[in-house]
Amino acid sequence: MAGKPKTVFRCGECGWTTGKWVGRCGQCQAWGTVDEAGMTQTARTAPATPAVGARPITEVNAESTLRSASGIAELDRVLGGGVVPGGVLLLAGEPGVGKSTLLLEAAARWARSGRRTLYVSAEESAAQVRMRAQRMGAAHDELYLANETDLASVLGHIDQVQPSLLVVDSVQTVSSTEAGGVPGGVTQLREVATSVINTAKNRDIATLLVGHVTKDGSVAGPRVLEHLVDVVLQFEGDRQSRLRLLRAVKNRFGPVDEIGCFDLTGEGIVEVTDPTGLFVSRHETPVPGTSITVTMEGRRPLLAELQALTVESSTGTPRRTTSGLDSARIAMVIAVLTKHAHLPLSSVDVYASTVGGARLSDPGTDLAFGLALASAKRSRPLPADLVAFGEVGLAGEVRMVPHLTTRLREAQRIGFTQALVPVGTDVDEQHGIEVHEVSSVVRALKLLGLS
Repeated sequence: MAGKPKTVFRCGECGWTTGKWVGRCGQCQAWGTVDEAGMTQTARTAPATPAVGARPITEVNAESTLRSASGIAELDRVLGGGVVPGGVLLLAGEPGVGKSTLLLEAAARWARSGRRTLYVSAEESAAQVRMRAQRMGAAHDELYLANETDLASVLGHIDQVQPSLLVVDSVQTVSSTEAGGVPGGVTQLREVATSVINTAKNRDIATLLVGHVTKDGSVAGPRVLEHLVDVVLQFEGDRQSRLRLLRAVKNRFGPVDEIGCFDLTGEGIVEVTDPTGLFVSRHETPVPGTSITVTMEGRRPLLAELQALTVESSTGTPRRTTSGLDSARIAMVIAVLTKHAHLPLSSVDVYASTVGGARLSDPGTDLAFGLALASAKRSRPLPADLVAFGEVGLAGEVRMVPHLTTRLREAQRIGFTQALVPVGTDVDEQHGIEVHEVSSVVRALKLLGLS
């Protein structure tokens, strides 16, 4: 016997449902986003005979998941080796960061290898995409372009073109006449994503979707979109810098701790296979207040320069200004140096920054910043061939950091000959670096004559 029809209210932001209307969503806490979603019929689903029976996992053919190179080495690096046929990838990022440029470049390189590609532009006209492709040198006969916002027409183009790679830019602007709501809403987004994903899975079409982001940087729309796709990539970059970082947030086919580096130019997007030099400035002579560290972005070591400046404060409350660094960790390191190293920092303004627009959240950079700050206060430069990494604790101790061997190998490759590391480090001498182990910040400052 069928159950009684039930009214459901759904949040337009995250898709959360409830049996009664509320003014505030119980999941995302947004106000005024809960609306009536219609009537649902509660019924018991009867078992049915499956079309394909379950098999032992050892008999399942895994050849269909073999990867295909996209033609962009940095993208393949993040994906774990390449694109999986039938896999669906969601690329998210802020407006203007270069999402469309990256995917158009990927589509062009895919087409140059003789594989048919369909690029569906739901935001720009076909002429606009053609102009960008011409500027980038991305035009190719195997690259097909469609300007559509209707889901049925998009599926029709897939039937006609029969591509091996599909790009949809963007999934929030495609809508279906069979579903209610506005484009980009919960109902529309679920219908569009489900239809495109089912088509990709059934025909083994590698699919790349562009997704908008909210003000806090998360993917716009219901979280179900991120659960439906196989891979979620985040494209990041500062508007004042050409450097772009691509990182995996979710990856069913590979790791989520790799990053790809790109340079966004007027002619398109270029891979940066060795981004280390982008975050280090060049000085003719050693300058007080600068130090070099090796930070880890996923599995990739990156050399980074930290800069500190101290000036006498003109107000009763000293200023603490940071750029590219975690302000909370900077305040902690300042407090540790004031308490344990007896540096007179309580009455000075402190400015901390990175070079090249790098954003460092690695705790392993604590020691390097502490040295830069002491160098600035004492007006004594650090050795030009020195790198330092270690996490600083509230008791002034220097703690171990992961991937120490990888950091030392990268520093040696660039040409550094000395390194300050936490005590107890099992270091292989073949790296060619003179390693100094320090147990505390005070010990590190004494070693460098900054105490």
